[in-house]
Amino acid sequence: MWGIIRQKVAAGGSPVTRIRPIVSALRNYTSAAKEMTVREALNSALVEEMSADPKVFLMGEEVGEYQGAYKISKGLLEKYGPERVLDTPITEAGFTGIGVGAAYYGLKPVVEFMTFNFSMQAIDHIINSAAKSNYMSAGQMNVPIVFRGPNGAAAGVGAQHSHCYAAWYAACPGLKVLAPYSSEDARGLLKAAIRDPDPVVFLENELLYGESFPVSAEVLDSSFCLPIGKAKVEREGKDVTITAFSKMVGFSLKAAEILAKEGISAEVINLRSIRPLDRATINASVRKTNRLVTVEEGFPQHGVGAEICTSVIEESFGYLDAPVERIAGADVPMPYAANLERMAVPQVEDIVRAAKRACYRSMAMAAVA
Repeated sequence: MWGIIRQKVAAGGSPVTRIRPIVSALRNYTSAAKEMTVREALNSALVEEMSADPKVFLMGEEVGEYQGAYKISKGLLEKYGPERVLDTPITEAGFTGIGVGAAYYGLKPVVEFMTFNFSMQAIDHIINSAAKSNYMSAGQMNVPIVFRGPNGAAAGVGAQHSHCYAAWYAACPGLKVLAPYSSEDARGLLKAAIRDPDPVVFLENELLYGESFPVSAEVLDSSFCLPIGKAKVEREGKDVTITAFSKMVGFSLKAAEILAKEGISAEVINLRSIRPLDRATINASVRKTNRLVTVEEGFPQHGVGAEICTSVIEESFGYLDAPVERIAGADVPMPYAANLERMAVPQVEDIVRAAKRACYRSMAMAAVA
């Protein structure tokens, strides 16, 4: 930070100049009209997009007769029939390949995985077929397909059902990777994903499906759609920037409330889009707060937080007044035992401690006094 100030003073500029945070459609909507669960938001987005475009169809295990393992597709079979809501056998490799083939011919499949852990059975189709076809065809072939389902830790489902794949898919050129937090995110981002001409990996969270969030009349409008690649500043602050996605946004907002009581003003950024990553919003915030804490459920090595750290080091290193703090899941497969599971996933108190370290306030204010 002081290096930047010295440079500006030497050049005759003002040492207090800051890059203004990006202000756009990412602002909170203030006219909250009603409450909507994330499940309802996803369902309504599917209904509206299927009604608007006959090329859109849904396929996956138990999406029709059972109305989805998590009831996201409730009512869709009755409304659109078995030709557009397809129950598949338990063969992810099979129905994902069919979905990619349909997208090659101009349809718009929404492929549901009961959990993204099962997408490993289909990763060849996702990466080698869907993600690479546009480049390999010199832009002549689009693959308008959405891969969606719950991602990351749930509760008591063990290592093979708790993996976060955000960093995995975000490392692959040709894919767009979205991770909604609120009902506004879920509704606006799923609509954007379905309308996009390229393959989108849409990472939901099982524990958020039943969560209710306020939504405005604008969000409920059928034309509502969020831009891919744009983050949202959920809470403005001046002392430390906290980046998070999916369920960790809620944890970060709770941490910010605790920090506020101790005199630390935290800015919380909901990434929304993992690839493309909104580096401009992140760096603008860090240049204002001069400190950064990244939060994610996934493994620490080669994670989303690591990429954010790199971006800040490359673009805003001179503005940092403290080392970057990275909060992630434990570097072990998810334990089944409840007490160990809690230790393996970031908690609110972990975020609070990290923010205090970044602000050189490791001890409570009362203890310091």
